[in-house]
Amino acid sequence: MNHKVIGATRNIAIVGPYLSGKTALLESLLSVTGAITRKGNAKDGNTIGDSSPEARDRKMSTEVNAASTEYENVRFTFLDCPGSIEFAQETLNALIGVDAAIVVCEPVTDRTLTLAPLFKFLDDWEIPHLVFVNKIDRACTDETTCGSNFTNIINALKSISSRPIVPHQYPIGQNEKIIGFIDLVTEQAYHYHPGAPADPVPLPEHLQAQENEARQQMLEELANFDDNLLAELLEEINPHTEEITRDLKMELGADLIVPVFIGIAEQDFGVRPLLEALLREAPAPETTAQRRGLIQSDEKVTAQVLKTYYTPQGGKLSLVRIWQGTLADGTTLNGIRVNGLYRLNGWQTQSLTNARAGEIVALGRLEGVNTGDTLTVDRTKSLPKAEILSPVYALAIAPEKRNDEVKMTSALAKLLEEDPSLVWQQHGDTHEIILWGQGEIHLKVSLERLRRKYNLPMTTHLPQVPYKETIRKPASAIHGRYKHQSGGHGQFGDVYLDIQPQPRGEGFNFCDRIVGGVVPKQYIPGVEIGVREYLDRGPLGFPVVDVAVTLTNGSYHSVDSSEQAFKQAARLAMQEGMPKCESVLLEPIAKVEIHTPNEFTSKVLQLVSGRRGQILGYESKSNWKGWDTVTAYVPLAEMQDSIVELRSQTMGVGFFHWEFDRLQEVPEPLAKRVLLTTGNGKN
Repeated sequence: MNHKVIGATRNIAIVGPYLSGKTALLESLLSVTGAITRKGNAKDGNTIGDSSPEARDRKMSTEVNAASTEYENVRFTFLDCPGSIEFAQETLNALIGVDAAIVVCEPVTDRTLTLAPLFKFLDDWEIPHLVFVNKIDRACTDETTCGSNFTNIINALKSISSRPIVPHQYPIGQNEKIIGFIDLVTEQAYHYHPGAPADPVPLPEHLQAQENEARQQMLEELANFDDNLLAELLEEINPHTEEITRDLKMELGADLIVPVFIGIAEQDFGVRPLLEALLREAPAPETTAQRRGLIQSDEKVTAQVLKTYYTPQGGKLSLVRIWQGTLADGTTLNGIRVNGLYRLNGWQTQSLTNARAGEIVALGRLEGVNTGDTLTVDRTKSLPKAEILSPVYALAIAPEKRNDEVKMTSALAKLLEEDPSLVWQQHGDTHEIILWGQGEIHLKVSLERLRRKYNLPMTTHLPQVPYKETIRKPASAIHGRYKHQSGGHGQFGDVYLDIQPQPRGEGFNFCDRIVGGVVPKQYIPGVEIGVREYLDRGPLGFPVVDVAVTLTNGSYHSVDSSEQAFKQAARLAMQEGMPKCESVLLEPIAKVEIHTPNEFTSKVLQLVSGRRGQILGYESKSNWKGWDTVTAYVPLAEMQDSIVELRSQTMGVGFFHWEFDRLQEVPEPLAKRVLLTTGNGKN
C-alpha cells in the first residue's frame, strides 16, 4: 500500500571515504525520524545500508543502498554510497540523480585529501553538497584544542574545494570531550544528549571570541553572493536569522558554497540539526530538475536509471530518479512495460501504484535497460550520465566446472548490468577470459556475486602477458615439400619461401613471385593459410608479427596436388626457415597518464622508473587544483598490480588511464626468464 500523501521530497546522497561513518549516519537519520525503531550497526550486520551479503561479509559498502523516511511532511530518500575508491562508479552513477549530497568525513586533516576526486565530481556536475564532520570528538584532545582543530579541518577542506567552505556550527569541548555546538546562524549554543535532541544553553563566555570570528567568516562568504548582506556587514548591522537562512538556501542550492556541520552519528549527536538544515536549505526537486534543463511537470514521464540490481527473488530492479511526470505501474518506457513499482529500504521493497516527479523508486524487470539510461514514453530525451571509469586491474577467470561455461556468459552480462565499471573480454592471443575492474577487492566482490547469485564459482589468476615474437634476420629459398601416399590419390605440395623481417607495426604480408605456373594459382591461397597457421605460434611459442613471406618457387603434381597439400608444405617450410631468422621476444607497451596530487608526484616518478617505465614528462592537471599528470611508457607486464602500489603511494586517490601503444623488444635477460617461466620454446 502507498503511504500518505507527502508535501515535498528531497533526495540526498550520503558519500565520503571508507570508514567515515556513512552507514552509521543513515541509521541515525532513519532512527531520529522514526523510520526504524532500533538502529543497526555494521559489526552485527543488521543495518539498512550495507544490506548485501558481500557488504556484510566485508564490513564495507559495495553498492548503493536506498532508504526513505518522512520528516515534517517531506519524504527524504537517502542513497548510501560506497566509500572505497574501488566502488566509486556506484557513487558517481547515484549522484547524478540527487538534489544534494552529504559528504561525511573524519576530523583528520591528513585524510582530507581523499575527498578531492569526490569534490571535483560534485563541483563539475554542480551538485549541492554539505560536509558532516563525523566523530568530531576525536578533534577534542582538550577543550582548548577542540576549536583550533576544527579550524584546521576547515582549512584542509578549503584546500581541496573549488567552492567556499562555510562553517555552519562551532564545537563546544569540555575535558577532552565534545559536549555540544554553537549554531553560527542563530548564535544559540546547544548541549548534546545521546539519543535525544540537543538542549539550548547559554553561549559559553570563553568561546564568544572564537564564535564571533567563525560567524564573521561565514557571513563574509555569504556576502560575496548578496549585495544587501554585504552592505549590512559594512555598516556593522547584524543580519536577521531569516536573511542568513535564505542566503544559505540560495547559495547551497546553486552549489556556490559548502556548509560544514559536526557530530557523532553513532550517538545521534548533530544529526537532527543536519536534518533540519536539509529541510530548510537543500534544494527542492524542482530546482534540481531546472538545473538539468528540465521543467518538472505532470506531463510526459522522464526518468533516469541510477542503479541496477539483480535480486534473488524479484529479478531485475532498476533504481530510477523521476525527473518529469507521474509514473504508474504498467507504464511503457523505452518500449518496455514497467512490471512493478517499489520504494526500497535496503533489500526491503514496498509496492507502489504510482510515483511522481522528484521521487527515487525502483522499477521491475526493465530488460535491456542499463544504468544511466534515460527512460521516456517516446524516447525524446537523453540525459547526461556519469562517465564510466577506465578499468585498472584484471583477473583471468574460468568456471570451476567446465559445463558452466555456457551459463557464464549470461551471468557476466547481468553482473556488468549491475556494475558498469566491470568489463570482460576473451583475449584473442591468450584465449583467456579476462575480467577488468577497479581493483583487487572490486573483482573479488564481483566474483563472490557470481558464486552467490548464479552458482558460478570461479578459478582466477593474473592474466598472461600477450607477448609476441618477431625476427631479426631474413632467410631465403626455404624449401618445404609435403608428399603423402596412402592408396588412391596421394598428397603432394612443394614450395620455396623467402622470409623477411618488417618494420615494427607493419604486421604480416604475403605475396608470390610465381612465374610459369610452377605453383597453380588455385593452390597459392593454401600456401598463405599454412604460413599464417604456423605464425600463430613461432619458435619461441608466441604469435609472430612483422614478418613478410614470399612464395618464390615450387612444383606440383597434376593428380596428387591440392590446396591442403600446399598448406602442409608451407608449414614445413616455415618450420625449417624460422629458426634461422633469429627470433626475438616482444612485449606490449602501454602509454599511461597517471594523475596524482602534486605532493606525491616524486613518488609516482619513482614508481614508474621502478617498473621499467620511460617517463615522458609531467605537468599540472587541467582544472584540478594541486594535481599533476605524469605521462610515461610502461610495459604491460609491469602494470598488472600497479594500481595497488599507486594507491598506496597517493592515499588512495591516484588513478591512471592507459592504452596500448606498441610492441617493443624484451631485454635479453628478462626474455630468458619469461621463456623459462612460460615453458615456451621451439616448435
